[in-house]
Amino acid sequence: MANDGRRPDRVAEAIREEVAMFLAEGVKDPRVTGLVTVTGVDVSRDLRHARIFVSIMGTDEEKAATQEGLRSLAGHLRSRVARSLRLRVAPELEFHLDTSIARAARIESLLAQIKDGTLAPPDASDLD
Repeated sequence: MANDGRRPDRVAEAIREEVAMFLAEGVKDPRVTGLVTVTGVDVSRDLRHARIFVSIMGTDEEKAATQEGLRSLAGHLRSRVARSLRLRVAPELEFHLDTSIARAARIESLLAQIKDGTLAPPDASDLD
């Protein structure tokens, strides 16, 4: 029973790989557009719920449509994950938008602008 604490982590990683593979194969739902990246998965200790974090590149409208498409695909993905991982109970899948990649790209862009001199660095008094 010493490994029970790690099982949700192993299942989360397996779900992340399965969902990423499904998205890479090409989703037939026309609402899912643009680049969708699975950034992480959190699974409850009882393995009944999985929160899937995705980063979606595109306009706000494309992001909203893609999120709706992913929500509608959750049932299909749930059965696929259960079959693939041979789980007795398929976890309920929820998709959540992860904005960390977009935020990091924005910070990188700002730093490059500061380095090039096209953007002045913030004043110390502005940081309060």
